[in-house]
Amino acid sequence: MAVGGALFRHRGWMPVPLALGALIPEPAFRWPALACLLVGEGIRLWAVGHIGRRSRTRGAEVGSLVDSGPYAMLRNPLYVGNTFLWAAVGGFAWPAALVLVPAIGLHYAFIVRWEESNLLAQIGAPYADYCTRVSRWLPRTAPSGGRWSAREAFRSERGTFAVIALAGALLAARWYLSR
Repeated sequence: MAVGGALFRHRGWMPVPLALGALIPEPAFRWPALACLLVGEGIRLWAVGHIGRRSRTRGAEVGSLVDSGPYAMLRNPLYVGNTFLWAAVGGFAWPAALVLVPAIGLHYAFIVRWEESNLLAQIGAPYADYCTRVSRWLPRTAPSGGRWSAREAFRSERGTFAVIALAGALLAARWYLSR
């Protein structure tokens, strides 16, 4: 649990390799990687638009249970979105994917175990019921309505957008200099 809590508090550094992936001389799977990047960030925007800025907290405090939008389909849509972002890194740096995929799986296993324990302790029975209805990783149902806030989503994702922009600028500079 201590490992999961520590990883949770420092998860803000996770997008940095996306920018570093742009430094790879010849990306192996440029277009599939770009597709993974767009899908991953799309999932993240959808999820953050429902959960709000509390998705960026580093502490153990939780708000009310969110079970609308992607949270009606699976309990960890932000981590699923992140997994697509990591798949993008793997596409830009193919051999690295052999290390990234198992490492990210282990990383999220620790975090999710800690988060679920924390949510159960703070929310109790409503969260336990939610866990019986909603899958941890794979969607079982269609999304439900709920309130989605574009303002919250884009505000929360500023850091991720900055990393994506930096990676794009590095790729464009590399392409321009190689001509």
